[in-house]
Amino acid sequence: MEIEPEGSFEAPFEMRSREVDAASGKAVISYLICEPLESAGFINAFSTRTGGVSSLPSDSLNLSLFKGDTKENVQENRRRFLQALGAERHAIVTAHQTHSTKLCRIDSAGQDGLDCDALSTRLSHTLIGVQTADCLPILIADPKTKTAAAIHAGWRGTAGRITERAVASLMQSGLDPRNSIAALGPCACIDCYEIGSHVIDLYKKEFGYWRYLLSKFTDDGKAHLDIQSANIQQLEFCGFDEDRIHVAPHCTMHNNDLFFSYRREGNGQPSKVGRLLSVIGKS
Repeated sequence: MEIEPEGSFEAPFEMRSREVDAASGKAVISYLICEPLESAGFINAFSTRTGGVSSLPSDSLNLSLFKGDTKENVQENRRRFLQALGAERHAIVTAHQTHSTKLCRIDSAGQDGLDCDALSTRLSHTLIGVQTADCLPILIADPKTKTAAAIHAGWRGTAGRITERAVASLMQSGLDPRNSIAALGPCACIDCYEIGSHVIDLYKKEFGYWRYLLSKFTDDGKAHLDIQSANIQQLEFCGFDEDRIHVAPHCTMHNNDLFFSYRREGNGQPSKVGRLLSVIGKS
């Protein structure tokens, strides 16, 4: 089995910046979009950390409702984010992420906060989103069925084949991987994504092609994980064409000024680090 090396996939992403209304006048919100998803009729965005009101450490665009921030801050940050996207009439639906492999189908905007790590919908005026700060966000769209999906893939979910499982479930509802588009957003890259011996053992057990995913082994039992390639492989196993898989060329740890990074900022305290939000939904 041969896996394409990192960086071999086209990355048609654009970083956009928009002025939005703020109490002090105007704020600038920057976000990354995947142009093929947009051209297919799907609003999509991978947020950055700039232009918000959260003190993480200051003026941060934290978009996650968690104990490290106030509800009022997050609501204002989400309002700014939606205004920047031109999606003020859209609702944002997120999950209570538990590093599982569960997919939840969203049939109403009231289904917010379900326990799962992947969401799908065909609703209008609804953006489903996953929250990350080094883990890999994956956005999927099927232009024919108008199905949108968002996946949160950390090392646990990836080891459990969350992407394979989510796509297999969506195929039962009519999604065709050959006609679908996948965008992999900013995450910790292979040069930064260090793992310990128990994770190494898990990947060796679960993946016959683990040699293509693990590198930089050290004498103290650590290595580095290529979480992007692991999920690209899962998408290809499900039938996605290589030219319809797009990988953002941004590392959350290398570009910590632009993206939140738990590994770089957290010091073992999740509440000290904001969360990025990656969203998708029908235009």
